Parts: sequence; structure tokens; C-alpha cells
Amino acid sequence: MLSHRSEAPHQSVDWSRIDDVLLDMDGTLLDRHFDNFFFEEELPRRYAAKHALTFEAARDRLMAMYRSVEGELAWTDLHYWSERVDIDVVAMHRELDHMIGFLPDAEEFLSSLRRLGKRVTILTNAHRAGVDVKTAKTGLDRHVDRIVDAFEVGWLKMRSEYWPTCRQLVGFDPARALYIDDDEQCLAAAEDFGIGRIFHRSRSSSQASAVPSARFTSIEHFHAILPG
Repeated sequence: MLSHRSEAPHQSVDWSRIDDVLLDMDGTLLDRHFDNFFFEEELPRRYAAKHALTFEAARDRLMAMYRSVEGELAWTDLHYWSERVDIDVVAMHRELDHMIGFLPDAEEFLSSLRRLGKRVTILTNAHRAGVDVKTAKTGLDRHVDRIVDAFEVGWLKMRSEYWPTCRQLVGFDPARALYIDDDEQCLAAAEDFGIGRIFHRSRSSSQASAVPSARFTSIEHFHAILPG
């Protein structure tokens, strides 16, 4: 069994060799606590009330539904889930948007990337309806050059088909790109495609402890890769 890599206090990055910084959204820049709460707690509660189920039965049923489409676009398609569970999950996102926010060091990191003169693109598996709610709440879109959602690409990031299409859309050189994500499957697909520098974000939620990756270099805080 692989052991977790320890997180070094600083990771050397030659920023002169990086043109594009590709960043995941949820769990990398934005606090994944919202998504965890939404899909694992609040939606099961409302589904239970609607269908006269116990919370545990409702959560088990929803988790099975989630797993049945994992890796497909439907997995993150909010309109698909609204129809599947007969609850307006987009409206729920707006209702609970007070829980949406940046991870503690994300805004400072984005400002640092601006000062370094890097092009910053968010690559997210999220559905555009969810992206719109989150950018309206946080102003995330004002910190970056572009946000590319999976539905624009046609695949989720853990799929090998994603990366060639994403490269065509964004126009980055994989060898001169740096990519950060909290999802190891997405990082593995990016590594296979040839992204030059890859980091795993080990603390995706403000309400959970950091979980370093066994495969990829992990960072809990962004300052670990910024110039000293």
C-alpha cells in the first residue's frame, strides 16, 4: 500500500518556464465544504422529505445515483439532477449561496499570479449554472482570464478525451503549463497528456483536514509554490 507523500514546506517552481496556470475551481480555489454539504447532507434531507424516506435511505439512494453516472457529464449536470430528483437544485444553489466562498489563501494566490504576469484559466467539471451562482457570489471570474466548464469541452477532466479539446479551446502549451487540482483522477489524466507541472491541493475543504496524495506532489497552501 502506498503511503502518503509528506508535504514539503516549499516546492521550487521556475516561473519563467510557466505561461499558463490551470486551476480547478471547487476544492482548489473555492471551499468544497459547500458542495459536500449540498450533495451529501442538504439534498438528501430534502429528497427524504419529498419521498417519505429516512435521511439514511435517501442519502444511500442518492449516492447510488451519483455513482451510476460518475465520470460522465451527467455527474455534474445540475439540470439533469433537477429532473432526476424532482427538486430544483439550481434554485437550491442560490438559496444556499451564503455558504459559497474562497478557501483561505485563494484570493491572495490569484493576485500573486497576476503580479507574475501569468494567464490564469479555471478548468472545472462544474455545470455552467453552478459556475454562474458561484461567480456571482465570489467574483471569482474577475480574478482570472477565463473559466472553462466541462460542458464547453464535452468531457470531464478525468477523461483522456478532455485534454486535447481543452488545449484547442484555451491554446496553452502543455510543457509550459502548471495545473492544480484536488482530484487525483483529473491530475492523472493531465499528467498522461503531458502537462508540465502538476500539484495536488491537499486541503479542499475548510472543515476537513489535509489529505496529501500518494502519487502527486501535494500542497496545502499556495504559498508553497510562490517565489520566496
